[in-house]
Amino acid sequence: MTKPTNNGQAHDGAWWRPDRHADRRPALLARNRMMAAMRGWFAAEDFIEADVPALQVSPGNETHLHAFAATMIGNDGAGKPMYLHTSPEFTAKKLLAAGEDRLVCFSRVYRNRERGPLHHPEFTMVEWYRAHAPYERLFADCQALLALAAKAAGTEMFSWRGSTCDPFAPLKRLSVAEAFEHHAGIDLLATIDKDGEGDREALAARLLKAGLRHGPDDSWSDMFSYVLVEKVEPELGHGAATVLDAYPACEAALARKSETDPRISERFELYVCGVELANGFGELTDADEQRRRFVADMAEKQRIYGETYPIDEDFLDALNIMPPASGIALGFDRLAMLATGARRIEDVLWAPVAGQ
Repeated sequence: MTKPTNNGQAHDGAWWRPDRHADRRPALLARNRMMAAMRGWFAAEDFIEADVPALQVSPGNETHLHAFAATMIGNDGAGKPMYLHTSPEFTAKKLLAAGEDRLVCFSRVYRNRERGPLHHPEFTMVEWYRAHAPYERLFADCQALLALAAKAAGTEMFSWRGSTCDPFAPLKRLSVAEAFEHHAGIDLLATIDKDGEGDREALAARLLKAGLRHGPDDSWSDMFSYVLVEKVEPELGHGAATVLDAYPACEAALARKSETDPRISERFELYVCGVELANGFGELTDADEQRRRFVADMAEKQRIYGETYPIDEDFLDALNIMPPASGIALGFDRLAMLATGARRIEDVLWAPVAGQ
């Protein structure tokens, strides 16, 4: 008979049960091999690995990311609000400004309101930057790392919920506009003006014509995200990994606009088996434009969630001397899932965060 806890609940399903750990251990060992192989690959590519602090003045300023708040107590006993970072991006870019040329971070990051088969409140992000390199250079990095991860895990095929993907196959590449047209029958670029701003009514009309729902209070961004999640993402990364490229400029976050079309940006995401695996940018280095985006995103966050996060002024100062660069963040735990065929992200974490 299993001994109950103090609140009367049994420990039968706990990750630390010997039988449960024995089931998970092969995937955990594969995870370790993948991590070691990736570190070796970055070292061979002349990257410097940086260990950056998780505690930050700002956790990031994207509308739909939610942080963990903390209080830092000084020697005088006074408290200062701080946050656990949602990405090592701000610190990494400060290091680029300081003079680093090829930089990689294997960072634990923290995101609130996120827990499920593909999400965990604390997870590992591999984020790397190449100064003076076009963002397309990151495609080749992704190709190499997918193959490397498969070899380290001892598999020839990635899998997730019945879908398979050959990690050794050449990447597929299509633009967001092409994906919307093909998978949803929507001419997305026709809903974006010459300055890169989305036209809500134009997109709403196209959703209606395509037989897709939208709410009366949905913004252009809300409708874009709905179509992306419901119609586009599930179709990507089957058979071979897919690079979804040329995001709309109004969804650029920290990416620079395209030099050839101001309606789109140098942003892409990598998909495997319908799972978003990585998010890459040709990095924005215009501090004034970045401030404008942060302010707009925080206004939207206040409207939707009733909260905002501070802007890291030190980060904006660093952008003024940061060199042109391309960077990408990859969810390492998701990669481990895909490479081991795990059903849930917690199956490839040595010790999941307690509680639900």
